Amino acid sequence: MHILPQLRKLEEQYPDEIVVVGVHSAKFTAEKETEALKQAVLRYDIRHPVVNDRDFAVWQQYAARAWPSLFFVNPEGMIIGKHEGEYRFEDLDSFVAPLLKEYEAAGTLQPRPKPWVLERDREAAAHDIAFPGKVLADPSSDTLYIADSGHNRVLVTSLDGEVQAVIGSGTPGLVDGDYDTAQFNDPQGIAAADGMLYVADKGNHALRCIDLAKKQVITLAGTGSVAMTRSASGNPRDTALRSPWDVEVVDNVLYIAMAGTHQLWSMDLKAATLSPFAGNGRESLSDGPLTEAELAQPTGIVNDGKCKLYFTDSETSSVRSADINPTGNVETLVGTGLFDFGDRDGVGDRVLLQHTQGLAYADGMIYIADSYNNKIKRVDPATKEVTTMFGSREEGTADGAWGDARLFEPSGVSVVGKHMYIADTNNHAIRVADLESGAVTTLEFKGL
Repeated sequence: MHILPQLRKLEEQYPDEIVVVGVHSAKFTAEKETEALKQAVLRYDIRHPVVNDRDFAVWQQYAARAWPSLFFVNPEGMIIGKHEGEYRFEDLDSFVAPLLKEYEAAGTLQPRPKPWVLERDREAAAHDIAFPGKVLADPSSDTLYIADSGHNRVLVTSLDGEVQAVIGSGTPGLVDGDYDTAQFNDPQGIAAADGMLYVADKGNHALRCIDLAKKQVITLAGTGSVAMTRSASGNPRDTALRSPWDVEVVDNVLYIAMAGTHQLWSMDLKAATLSPFAGNGRESLSDGPLTEAELAQPTGIVNDGKCKLYFTDSETSSVRSADINPTGNVETLVGTGLFDFGDRDGVGDRVLLQHTQGLAYADGMIYIADSYNNKIKRVDPATKEVTTMFGSREEGTADGAWGDARLFEPSGVSVVGKHMYIADTNNHAIRVADLESGAVTTLEFKGL
């Protein structure tokens, strides 16, 4: 995900000289499905061919060892270079530019326009919202906040779908200002407190704040560029971040699921200080003291209203907790490791989830978006028992009750009373589930 912007720059720099071919060698079972891959190509606006290497055949032929890996092939079809890991565009360009001059002088480079049709151009149907990432319901104001991630904006509606505000121009960018001129880039997690709406602006690697009374958007933290190293404490506006995915506010402290560094961070909103809170930065699953524990791409975070944060660790398909007390610990409720995933309810270590992404806390229970299983599940933090609530493993768009409903990679949930609001990401929809009757319906927007 982090190299896609660098590849985009390369494609734009040399539109007729360079061809990028993506090879998708999936870790998770759900990622092997071509339809799921197609949705990812559309979500991230990928503009080059992508091979579904579902059986790792290309991976093995090229002797790849890591995600991401890049192989450079000259105009005559010979491999001339390999790079493992991420990189800066400047470094990539300094390697490629001299080669292009060399091949042009030798007469082997044959620039020409690319012949393919983009997937986004095949998708004629427009959606009211696109790839919604997270959703937040506020019963006190009858308000629903939606990260309309694919449209690079935030929507404010009533709980029954009446649109009240559209925040952001829709053009991807990092621009502060009023609702019409502000720009976001793939916004995800949302938290509300004291008239402010806090947004994890993932694509900008930034934290944004929306003043709901003044109708203004400002940047709290981040430089707009992805951090290439593990950042330390510093001035929030001068600190490069790495894929902040979700946020939660507790007592004037903003907690951040910093997926790209495999950590939780915290920002004191009064003192305007920002620093890592939990996780040592290594990608793994290991419990212990906050700063010594190991996380793996946390993408959802919520508070229990007391002294704990619960979060989803996507790459370990787990649900974990972190004490708010800085001398506390990280504990795993369910999930056992980086390559342990599946779809099995049960208790503790018997449970298998698949790339969990979002969660909500209500009435002593944790509700999770078990994204790659296309389900919503419930976790009892006291017993560590996991139960499927809504959805079948099969993707779909059908309304219905309990397991008859069909979801497609849901990413976010929020609970108000007996109703759960679900960001049904690949269906471009917000679904509403009744926790008593089990009925799942699709929210219809009015005025959008």
